[in-house]
Amino acid sequence: MMWIGLREGGGLGTIVGGAVVLGLYGLLLAQQSSNEFGRVLAAYGGAFVVGSLLWGVVFDRFEPDRFDIAGAVICLLGIGLIMYVPR
Repeated sequence: MMWIGLREGGGLGTIVGGAVVLGLYGLLLAQQSSNEFGRVLAAYGGAFVVGSLLWGVVFDRFEPDRFDIAGAVICLLGIGLIMYVPR
C-alpha cells in the first residue's frame, strides 16, 4: 500500500493505511510467545521473497533473471536449514 501511495500516486490515505497495516503486523508478531518464533519468522521471510517474485511474475509480468531465481533458491534452502536441520 505504501508503494502504491508513494510511487503510483495512490494518495495520502493509501500511504497512511499502509503504515497502519505494517504497524499492526509488527505488534501482532511481538505477541508471539514461542521461543522458536524467531526461526518461524526467518523462514517466513524466505518464503516472502519467493512469493514476491512469483507475485511479480503472475500479476506484474515481471521476468526474473538468473540472479532472481538463484536468490529464490538460496532462500528456499535457507528455509530448509532453519526449519528442518536437527539441533
